[in-house]
Formats: sequence, structure tokens, C-alpha cells
Amino acid sequence: MASRCRTSLAAVLVSAALTGCATGGGSVEGTSESRSSTTATVSPKNSTPARSADTTLTALAPRRARTAREVATQIEAAERAIADPRTPPARVAAAGRTQQLAYRVLATRPDWDHRVRALVPRWVQRLVAANVGSRREFRSMHGELSRTLPAWRIVRPVPAPELLRHYREAERRFGVDWEFLAAINLVETGMGRIRGTSVAGAQGPMQFMPATWAAYGVGDVRDPRDAVLGAGRYLEAMGYRSGDRPAVDQALFRYNNHPAYVRGVRLLAEVMQQRPRSYRGYHAWEVYYLTARGDVLLPVGYDEREQVPVDAYPRRPG
Repeated sequence: MASRCRTSLAAVLVSAALTGCATGGGSVEGTSESRSSTTATVSPKNSTPARSADTTLTALAPRRARTAREVATQIEAAERAIADPRTPPARVAAAGRTQQLAYRVLATRPDWDHRVRALVPRWVQRLVAANVGSRREFRSMHGELSRTLPAWRIVRPVPAPELLRHYREAERRFGVDWEFLAAINLVETGMGRIRGTSVAGAQGPMQFMPATWAAYGVGDVRDPRDAVLGAGRYLEAMGYRSGDRPAVDQALFRYNNHPAYVRGVRLLAEVMQQRPRSYRGYHAWEVYYLTARGDVLLPVGYDEREQVPVDAYPRRPG
């Protein structure tokens, strides 16, 4: 949310460290890792690949797929679980984590695109195209990757129903579709998982620059409800009009002055507009930080006051 583009905190989920312009930092939701990347908390290397929905969706860390068929199996199982209203919350969360990692893997392997498309149902094909497309958009915003991990604290997000109430309140008050607010929140800070100030000085779960918050925010920039309402207020002021694609894109561009950011946020929001239950899966997405060494999962409880060398982190005590 600034007149100049800055990389956002959450671009890590999607990308590498943070992604918005209301904030500025890195990218959690937008970057894709290199093909040789490693994830800090994955199953043992010799784990047997999942072959059914029951074994694909696990409460533990999801397995990193090694073939196009494994990616397709993981994505279809996850999307079916998320779409089914009978799926228990714990299993939805497991599906979200599996889905996230599978899309991260596929985003780095365009040579698998055709094979995965052929292996999943048509309705899943559309979800794959949107999610992988979004990730690739955010990844395109980042050049050289960091050799250090950020000075962040990772916390549990506000429960999905409570966050949804905040989004819908902002939608009622400012006319900004809740799905776009959720997508921005996801991309900026993993729906509030990341506590930290971006390299540009942006703050809070929706990543506001201080001057922008002073102009459009009310209350505490770090409070989830206040931040979401501030984002709605800002986007309305920037000309957001529901259903008017050019106006929506213009407002998103003012949030972060990068066309890839606009396209990436739109793809995620449109998934939720077409399949509202997808929000439940996105809410479970964790914080992956893309580094020069590959993906590193920053779990709840990660708390560093200074940057940490990537090579040292996995071996740190505790």
C-alpha cells in the first residue's frame, strides 16, 4: 500500500519473503523454488510415496512429490478433501498443507504441466492452472535469492471463521470483495502468520507503510480486524469497484505497483470466488521462505530477532 512497489512478507508462502506494496519485504506466497531446493521440515527421504487419499493427506509434514504422477495424486486428493463439506477441520488443514507444497513443486516444473493436467479431472485442472499460475507470477517478482532467513516471528493465524468475518465486514463497508482481501492477506503475511516489519518498513497482517496507515487506517495496524478494514478502506479509495476488472486491477496495482502482483492476487481471489471452500485450504498454508539453497519451512514458533544464515539454521540448537 504505497506509491512505490516493495516486496512483501508473505510472498514467501507464495514466493520468497513478502510481497505487497502496502508493506514491502520479501514474498511468502509467490516464489517458486529451484529444482534442487530442500524443505526444512519434510518426511524422511526414503519415505514411500503416497498412493491414496488416506496416505496422501497426513497431519504430519506433507511428502515432497518427486514425479508428475505424485504431484497429481496429492493435488487431486487435497482438492477433493477441501471441496467436501463433510471433511473434518483437521483433515482440511492437512489437505491445505499438501496442496501448498504440491503447487510449489509443480510451479518449478513446467515440463510436468501437461502430464499433471492429463492425470486430474477437469475441475481440478482449472484449480491447478490458477494456483500454479499465481505462484509463477509472484516468483517472477524476485531475482537474486537470499542466503539468510528473515528476522520474523511465526505465529498461529486467527481462526478461519473469525478472519472470514473481518473480510466480510470490510466487503459490506467498502465494497471490496472478501476474496480479494483474503488473497492479499495470504500473500502479504500468510493470513497473519508472519510477525515482522518488511525491509521497506511495512507493518501488520496486511502490510501497511506507516504513512499509508496514517491516512487510511483506524486503530492498530497489527490488529487483524483493523488491518483488514484498513485494506478495504484503502482499496475503495483507490477506485476498487466490484465486478469492474480494470478498476479492481488498478486498485490492486496501487497496493503493490507490479503487474505480476496484480495477476497473482487475482488468480487466488478468483479461485475463492468460484470455489469458496478453497479459502479453508489457503488458511492452512504455512510459511515457506525461498532461499538460494531452496525452500525452508518456517514453522509456528520460529522466532529470530536477527537474520540467520540459511546453512546454519537447520543445525541450530532447539
